Amino acid sequence: DWCCVPRFDHGSCFAAILDAERGGALRLRHDGGSLSGEQRYVEDTMVLETILHGPGGSVRVLDALVVWPDRPPAQAQLVRVLEGVEGELQLDLSIAVRFDYGELRPWLRRDEPGLVWAIGGDDGLLISWDGGDLELDGHHDLQASARLAPGVRRRLTLTAAGATAGQRRAEAPSPAEVDRRLDETIAWWRREAGRIEGRASAQTRRSALVLRALTFEETGAIVAAPTTSLPEVPGGERNWDYRYSWIRDSSFAVRSLGELGLEDAAHRFGRFVLRSAAGHVDELQILFAVDGAHRVAEQVVDLAGYGGARPVRIGNAAAGQRQVDALGELVRTRHDWHARGVPCDADDWRFVRSLVEYAARAWREPDRGLWEWRDGPRHFVHSKAACWAALDRGIRLARELDPTAPVDEWAAEREAVGEAIATEGFDERRGTFRQAFGHDDLDAAVLLLPVTGVVAWDDERMLSTADVIAERLDDDGLVRRYDADDGLAGREGAFLPCSFWLAELYARQGRLERARETYERALQAASPLGLLSEEYDTRTGQALGNFPQALTHLAQVAAAVAIESAALRPPARAARAVG
Repeated sequence: DWCCVPRFDHGSCFAAILDAERGGALRLRHDGGSLSGEQRYVEDTMVLETILHGPGGSVRVLDALVVWPDRPPAQAQLVRVLEGVEGELQLDLSIAVRFDYGELRPWLRRDEPGLVWAIGGDDGLLISWDGGDLELDGHHDLQASARLAPGVRRRLTLTAAGATAGQRRAEAPSPAEVDRRLDETIAWWRREAGRIEGRASAQTRRSALVLRALTFEETGAIVAAPTTSLPEVPGGERNWDYRYSWIRDSSFAVRSLGELGLEDAAHRFGRFVLRSAAGHVDELQILFAVDGAHRVAEQVVDLAGYGGARPVRIGNAAAGQRQVDALGELVRTRHDWHARGVPCDADDWRFVRSLVEYAARAWREPDRGLWEWRDGPRHFVHSKAACWAALDRGIRLARELDPTAPVDEWAAEREAVGEAIATEGFDERRGTFRQAFGHDDLDAAVLLLPVTGVVAWDDERMLSTADVIAERLDDDGLVRRYDADDGLAGREGAFLPCSFWLAELYARQGRLERARETYERALQAASPLGLLSEEYDTRTGQALGNFPQALTHLAQVAAAVAIESAALRPPARAARAVG
């Protein structure tokens, strides 16, 4: 129902999830009656296994995006393998390719009965089926059928290529080659899973693999989600394109992957940011295309929308926003790598120094904050804390790497922003950090303040903040992200990362029972496959927002690690606290 190849942020070839009539889809049907079934991932992989039951028999379906190390990403391949399990069952295959978000119906060019090029604009898909002829269904669609009994296996592949590739005669991959590619993909995922350190739970292992799957291999960019415009409010306007790499979210992901021993992703992302920002803060955006491109202009496309939620957006206007919390995440991440023995060379340091110098000025100005506030900038407390982190970690690095750095000036600014957070950012009456200076709104983003180091996890103000957030932003045991009017229509669901942030905070405060209760409640929102959405409607049990959401999965990992650590030893205090 949704597929973009060869890149996460490429135009779709299947988009029925956003428009069943115009979007295009790859479907399996059975004319003799309805199908039932169950799904799982093949153990320790992102290869999906579906068992379909129909009158007379059962069939196993394996779906995978092939891990293809010896081919460029432009030749991404989707494989669907059907094999009989018991009895006999006939399935009908329908292939309705629609390029560019449903705009282009393809020209179909047959090279041989089971091999067809689908071409539209500058896109091309080579479709191969080893079960006989791929028949035309009208002018733009394909269909085929397969009668499957035990021991019978049929293979469909869709390989992305430019439209000009369709001018050449192609050869269908052999059944043995397709099987080998699938086996290699399963083995590759299991090697990745084998690198996960510690006694990770099944959900934590799944989250780690999801985060790995959201990585664009060519550059190391980590996307926020692989979808666009899945609504945060059913039928509403809160529909955004998340198929890009957010500096902040990716830095959080690096933290979680690093805790599980997946250090390669951290280092590759660091190089991606340095390249994309051209090595200087002046070129730093808060999000980039997966190849590092800066232009991700927001547009509206003419699709019906998921459940009628419109507009359907591609691109994201947040790319032009000022969000200074990204500064702190980058400097903190680079400091952590340095502490783990990854050298910070001269080029890296020049970039980091430019970030710190910018943070020394930027903390005094309002920004759009963690939530990409579209109702005007504010002096968000979390953004101030991130600037504090940039200054603090920058000072630590400079003392080792650069005797010319103005550490005294940076230290003065660090003290100033810390004092501002302690006075203007804390609501003495309610006993909680507030969303922004000059506002009494609550915001679950302040649960992340101890991550920056500006306040200790078990500081009295954080103890009371956790309790106030848990009570005042409660949504049937989950946490909403804020109670402020953000200028957009509709009430959001519970924001799942916030619930995991609260669980982590409780764990690091030594309140283990509360941590586990909060954590387990948030896990109830996972899909049967262990995938987590951005938001959750506690009234209907419906997942909301783009899916699966990297921010939620990485927050789950962080909470799980904190709970396990708290069960083994007393919580550690942060290096310093404000005030």
